[in-house]
This record gives sequence, structure tokens and C-alpha cells, in this order.
Amino acid sequence: QVQLVESGGGLVQPGGSLRLSCAASGSISSINAMGWYRRAPGKQRELVATITGSGRENYADSVKGRFTISRNNAKNTVYLQMNSLKFEDTAVYYCTGGYFSGSPPQYWGQGTQVTVSS
Repeated sequence: QVQLVESGGGLVQPGGSLRLSCAASGSISSINAMGWYRRAPGKQRELVATITGSGRENYADSVKGRFTISRNNAKNTVYLQMNSLKFEDTAVYYCTGGYFSGSPPQYWGQGTQVTVSS
């Protein structure tokens, strides 16, 4: 069983940047698809980005060119660098881990709040 703990959320102005981190209690080297989801107030949860063990990245259209996902298997950590943040990026961000790309993740973190406000 792998536990995921997110950090790095907070309040940021539009156009600003944040870097989210996700620390795993166990090894993530065997977890193929690490990713980030988010849920904005009043909206459904949506996939933000994923990264496979081979380093293949996938992004939601709404964040392409602004967000970058990365993973460090040696540190059992996944990151989400968020630049040029917009009001609509306000949400709770969840770190996820799944053994199979394209399938619902098996592991979820508790979430970290990101608020974009002036």
C-alpha cells in the first residue's frame, strides 16, 4: 500500500507560479502512471496531468504549456510546476498513482488547496 501526501498549495495571484509536491510512503518505481487531478468548487473532478514510468507526459488542454509534471523515482516524489496561473485553476489538487495508464488510479492523496486570487 502506498500513501501519497501533497504539499505546496496556497494562495497566489493570477500570473503567478506554484510547485506542488507529492511524497509517497513507498516506492513509486513500480507505479506506472503518477498524476494530478483537481476539483474546483461546483465542478467535477478532472485530470490535470499524468506521467508514466518511461517519462511520457499527458496534460489537460486547459493546462498545456503552463503546467509541467515530473517524477523522481529515487525520491519517491512527483511534482507539478504550475506557471501563469489563472483564476480558473483554483481547486483542490490531488496526487494519484495507478499501475495502468488510462485506468482510474489506485492511490489518492488527501489533496492540497490552490487558490488563485488577486
